[in-house]
Amino acid sequence: MHPTHQELDVKAAVLTVSDTRTVEDDRGGKIIQDLLHEADFTIAAYDIIKDEPKLLAERIKQWHTDLAISAIIITGGTGFTPRDQTYDTITPLFDKEMTGFGELFRMLSYDEIGPRAMFSRATAGSIGQTAVYLLPGSTNAVKLGMTKLILPTVQHFIGELKRV
Repeated sequence: MHPTHQELDVKAAVLTVSDTRTVEDDRGGKIIQDLLHEADFTIAAYDIIKDEPKLLAERIKQWHTDLAISAIIITGGTGFTPRDQTYDTITPLFDKEMTGFGELFRMLSYDEIGPRAMFSRATAGSIGQTAVYLLPGSTNAVKLGMTKLILPTVQHFIGELKRV
């Protein structure tokens, strides 16, 4: 039988990428943290940074080398506006991309918002032994990604990354 790793403790870092959000009005970041807490997972770090590729890459490189962090969940910057740099900055850092994550996310989003779902560049992948997720900034997208895709599988993803 294939292991599911349901016993693993998830230690997640949450990053909101936004030029305008603050801790007080970061609804997407708060939803991610609340859902992680409800699942009895640990929130190892939280931050908000501007949509600047250099800052974003530096933060992800810092977090993925931190042994207290097993997953990084990023919200914001996955669209097509000139300021949306998350996808373009993070995917080159991936050792492996989980293409199915984005495909399923867009399929599920289509049921809610129709063809506009194709404008999301949500994805996931691994950097070393760290699971990394990129979600859009909308609260509906965050809830969908967390409840339908991330929470049900993050322990398995982390377990697979740590298998020898």
